[in-house]
Amino acid sequence: MRIIPKTINLLNRERLNQIAYFRKYPAEIQSITLFALLKKAAATEWGRKYDYQSIGSVNDFQLRVPVQSYDDFIPWMERLRRGEPDILWPGKIKWFAKSSGTTSAKSKFIPITDEALKNCHYRASKDVMAIYINNNSETRILPGKALILGGSHKMNRAGDHSLVGDLSAILIENTPAWFDLVRTPKKEIALLDDFEKKLELITKSTINENVTSLSGVPSWFLTLIKYILTYTGKSNLIDVWPNLEVFFHGGISFTPYRELYKNLIGSDRMHYMETYNASEGFFGIQDDPATNDMLLMLDYGIFYEFIPADKTGFSSTSSLTISEVEKDVNYAIVISSNSGLWRYKIGDTIVFTSTDPYKFRISGRTKHFINAFGEEVIIENADNAVNAACKATGAIISEYTAGPVFMGASSKGSHEWLIEFEKEPSDLRLFTEVLDETLKTVNSDYEAKRFKDLNLVIPIVRSVPKGSFNNWLKSKNKLGGQNKVPRLSNTREYIEEMYVVAGIRSA
Repeated sequence: MRIIPKTINLLNRERLNQIAYFRKYPAEIQSITLFALLKKAAATEWGRKYDYQSIGSVNDFQLRVPVQSYDDFIPWMERLRRGEPDILWPGKIKWFAKSSGTTSAKSKFIPITDEALKNCHYRASKDVMAIYINNNSETRILPGKALILGGSHKMNRAGDHSLVGDLSAILIENTPAWFDLVRTPKKEIALLDDFEKKLELITKSTINENVTSLSGVPSWFLTLIKYILTYTGKSNLIDVWPNLEVFFHGGISFTPYRELYKNLIGSDRMHYMETYNASEGFFGIQDDPATNDMLLMLDYGIFYEFIPADKTGFSSTSSLTISEVEKDVNYAIVISSNSGLWRYKIGDTIVFTSTDPYKFRISGRTKHFINAFGEEVIIENADNAVNAACKATGAIISEYTAGPVFMGASSKGSHEWLIEFEKEPSDLRLFTEVLDETLKTVNSDYEAKRFKDLNLVIPIVRSVPKGSFNNWLKSKNKLGGQNKVPRLSNTREYIEEMYVVAGIRSA
């Protein structure tokens, strides 16, 4: 079996050399990438609008093309989804990855071109495997099966010109037939809409396979692992799949789940490898198992710019190229890509841990948010939900904060809301139900995670005594002025601090 990694490394040698090359010459590779993108899109409507053909430098590009949010792109996306060709990228675009929305849209629809599939997402998948095998000379991952937990897809109801779905489902749908030889479950199971049914069929079809790797989002996989252990009566996953050796994970922070995975899998030999794969592109791979940062992948047809997070509202001239960034600064990411996204703010923030080579860790979102389970709840969602719950129950709110309740070995995830009411709701249970239902209405990712209580259960809402939030701010020496209570957090830091200030017991 050991001959397989050596053989694969020989086959991957050229690609590993290419990765070494962009590590050594990052600015040059990024410049080549930008001008290849501009040349490709010069004859599109967008390219003609900004006269891509005459752009002669990165600075010209930055001065000519404004930084875009998704809201700026909505009219263009609507035309793309109607099947209009040559708008942002040459030809028609068939696939759109659906993700959580913005202030003005419940969901975003990110175009996925053939070039993005081939040169970004699929190339990255091969790179993940190549890097893993290169780092683990004793691996027995081959010829085992990869259990990939993806989403679903369906026809766009607006017409027959495009298909929408989770990015993972789009990737599964477009893989060649031979990939079923190394992947489990089969495509028809992997793409089921009914997640409850999917859990059952995945379990029945995979427990007798030689599964050696897992790939997916940690929170969703926990639901599957618990289902498998209950179904099989096993105490840990290594008893189900003795050769399981690696979990390729991404989408949300793995930190809250690390110990739980260690207990549920039950193997000290298990490896965990982080990737940064979003609807907008594949950005990073953990190339060194000794550290938790990721290598920024610079040759996937994505040109990167970075705006210091405290300047995201400034003009586009605030953006920096790869050669201008510094370590330990929080940057919002701006990309131009082979999916036809131009100077697009993806909403994530990163901090570089190294600039030789360029390695980073994900630091969060450009706004306060909760994304502990992939739900991407933003402040606009939360405010809408609170307002609806107040109207339904006659409540008046002074302050609130919310954060995650992480999954346990026998418990599901949730959100916890600490609310200071000026006027208490007539029925706290009704308040909670309306809050929950409104979040489902305004945020499709939250709605998916709450489906049949499979991943998230209904939120916990606690009323705290009046003055609690002011006391909390006072304890932080932030009382008065422009200081604000953080509405949402992806950790339990504020929740736990408020417990102390408000004199309430932990959940």
